[in-house]
Amino acid sequence: RLIIWTRVTPREPGFVTVEWEVASDDGFADIVASGVGNTDEAVDFTLKADVTGLAAGTTYFYRFRVGDVLSTTARTRTAPSGATASAAFAVVSCSNYPAGYFNVYREVAAQPVDAVLHLGDYIYEYAPGGYASANAEALGRVVQPASELFSLADYRGRYAQYRTDPDLQAAHGAHPFIVVWDDHEIANDAWREGAENHDPATEGEYSERRAAAIQAWYEWLPVRPPASEQEIIYRRLPYGDLVDLIMLDTRVIGRDRQFVYPDFVSGGRIDIDATRAASNAADRTLLGAEQLAWLETQLIDSSARWQVLGQQVLMARYLLPAPILEALEPSISGGDALAAGTAAVLAAVAAKNKIPEERTVEEQALLDSAVPYNLDAWDGYAFERDRVLEVARQMNSRLVALAGDTHNAWASQLVASTGEVVGVELATASVSSPGLEAVLGVDAAGLFSPLIATLVDDLVYANLIDRGYLVTRFGQDTVTAEWRYVSTIDSQDYSEKTAAFRQQVVQRGDLLLT
Repeated sequence: RLIIWTRVTPREPGFVTVEWEVASDDGFADIVASGVGNTDEAVDFTLKADVTGLAAGTTYFYRFRVGDVLSTTARTRTAPSGATASAAFAVVSCSNYPAGYFNVYREVAAQPVDAVLHLGDYIYEYAPGGYASANAEALGRVVQPASELFSLADYRGRYAQYRTDPDLQAAHGAHPFIVVWDDHEIANDAWREGAENHDPATEGEYSERRAAAIQAWYEWLPVRPPASEQEIIYRRLPYGDLVDLIMLDTRVIGRDRQFVYPDFVSGGRIDIDATRAASNAADRTLLGAEQLAWLETQLIDSSARWQVLGQQVLMARYLLPAPILEALEPSISGGDALAAGTAAVLAAVAAKNKIPEERTVEEQALLDSAVPYNLDAWDGYAFERDRVLEVARQMNSRLVALAGDTHNAWASQLVASTGEVVGVELATASVSSPGLEAVLGVDAAGLFSPLIATLVDDLVYANLIDRGYLVTRFGQDTVTAEWRYVSTIDSQDYSEKTAAFRQQVVQRGDLLLT
């Protein structure tokens, strides 16, 4: 069973009849399923077919026809069932049209994977000249419509523009996509009842904006709508007996409003105790009670070799000494922020590299000041994160958390509050949105990448400067993660940046990143 999707450019208003075919070969000599559907303005002339009766673990080809107009042929693949030796997924997120070319999607199209997991920020909501748009005009990638997105027509127009991109089309035409939303499908730093980039006083009711964004998302992406509530995207997708793919919504349906560091600044410094107390509060939720209970049930009931969370934000602990974060926080840092941050990093690394007995009181105090790097991630909802990891520990799950959101690549151990390793986190770089190099500068971010792995206890790998994607290859006893990058997004004349390639292997027995 699978979803196939298309969009018709109508010649006139009204219903359009669309024929579809699915075949076992790209010449369509062996058509295994076919049908007819209708579309119109109510769904922006998009059409989905829910194709059933197909063989498991099998590649198929599909196409659409309206009158005498035939679509290009696309390829897809059903999930396996029963005994499954291997499965591979390309993991992507954060594709910002004006930031640069979608060369990453072109690379993904050529990868031999079973599916593409898009972990959100498929579009961005900003107006022309907004976030990461400095080169948009020169690249011919100024966003449409010419405003920030608020209405259904606005969101539809932005999806329509994205879908004209030939590299994105190539990726969709080569692989099935399994998708969840993050915040920019609605507005930056979205939460249950609002968003950082939404002002009800001047931009209307957030609930109306969210409803418009979600409707457009369902129209323009190959997603099977849920039977009950359209806002529910969490679901389990089994890949035979090998992988239970558990897709989550850490952004919209349940999340409490995220904290930001200006909430905890006192006298020009981060209030460490207040930050820790707030981020560890037992009443804070990222998933919401219903989704949390559902997730715990999935972990308890799963008998697959691997339990894989397809979700948006970083789950592992990313704690850094407070002076480093003070240098990164614009509301605190001064004109010499880079120098102050560099000094704090070097001092913390020097302290970390000493055994505790050899550290000075000041060095130990610096390390003991560690607080969450990213309060928008699971670190800002630590009690709930620890509850999930404890269930994984008790069930002896083989947990792999996939993440996007930050625009940078990460690999970390997932550690329960008992100190036991219960899984790994594998986070992809962005398709085109800028990473920490846009904040620190390329040189400083390149130097910081290996140093941050020294400072953050559970972190094994970080790439803070490159655009790319992640390939995860699951076997019965191992997971192999490959971070792949492109040389540039400023030109369509690019290559794979092989010097930045990174591979980590996880054994099912000990779950350690090696």
